[in-house]
Amino acid sequence: MSAATTRSRTPDRLCAEAVDLARAAAEEAAAPGVVGEHAGLVSEGDRVVTHFFECKELGYRGWRWAVTVARASRAKIVTLDEVVLLPGPDALLAPEWVPWSERLRPGDMGPGDLLPTEADDLRLEPGYTGEDELAPNSPVSEEMAELVEAEDAEVTEGPPRNLPTAPARGSIAAVAEELGMRRVRVLSRYGLHLAAQRWEEAFGPKTAMAQAAPAACVSCGFLVPIGGPLGQAFGLCANEFSPADGHVVSLAYGCGGHSEAAVMPKPPQPAAPVIDETRVDPFPLRPERDSGSVPVADDETAELGHS
Repeated sequence: MSAATTRSRTPDRLCAEAVDLARAAAEEAAAPGVVGEHAGLVSEGDRVVTHFFECKELGYRGWRWAVTVARASRAKIVTLDEVVLLPGPDALLAPEWVPWSERLRPGDMGPGDLLPTEADDLRLEPGYTGEDELAPNSPVSEEMAELVEAEDAEVTEGPPRNLPTAPARGSIAAVAEELGMRRVRVLSRYGLHLAAQRWEEAFGPKTAMAQAAPAACVSCGFLVPIGGPLGQAFGLCANEFSPADGHVVSLAYGCGGHSEAAVMPKPPQPAAPVIDETRVDPFPLRPERDSGSVPVADDETAELGHS
């Protein structure tokens, strides 16, 4: 170990004895009664020492006032360098600051909240908007220039609906707008991967419901196909009794509400009545007197109900 290193780790005697100078500087920077007892010192270098004093300020438990003093070479006067309030080893600190973009979680947004998207968001990539191509009815487009020369018309600035000609249907921008492609940004491959990963964690083949399902959603009649690149692996559940009703599910997901899992048999239908229309069965309006099981009494009063 060199002599210079030894001198830097050994506190300078005059600087170490300047406790009153350090306390006076700390009391001048802090409020009265805030600076507590001397809590030690540390050598910062050759003839540079930092004194620590306890902080009695409410809310700063474990913090210390650090006062750094120094003296020039061969000088006997100690001077003040700086005064600062620093946290100690057991200080009460605020939690580490995390940007809002990292604190935000799904479901945190409420009605009226706006979520800004960063310009360099990896989940998005530039889409085709047709801005690099002039609109067919633009006053400076080639089509409008030819129209002016042919008809000697006078072109004025204004929105497309106020211009005399309709946009050409065969342009690339018109076709892109009709297909819904004229967006500033679209999902990138990374964004598609993140979405697919989230959906599979919620309604994918590795869930407990899918493991116990009798069949997969790819063969279920309640599955509604979706378009786009994710339509090859996901669909929309339309079974109101399924736990995934209204959610995007993986084609390998499944539940007990599969349309073909337990088909109920149809109730038996009674046979149609057979009517013989080739014969006539006579039915008397009044039954015969001797047709019943009870013999007919000879007393005429019995018919009238008398005893």
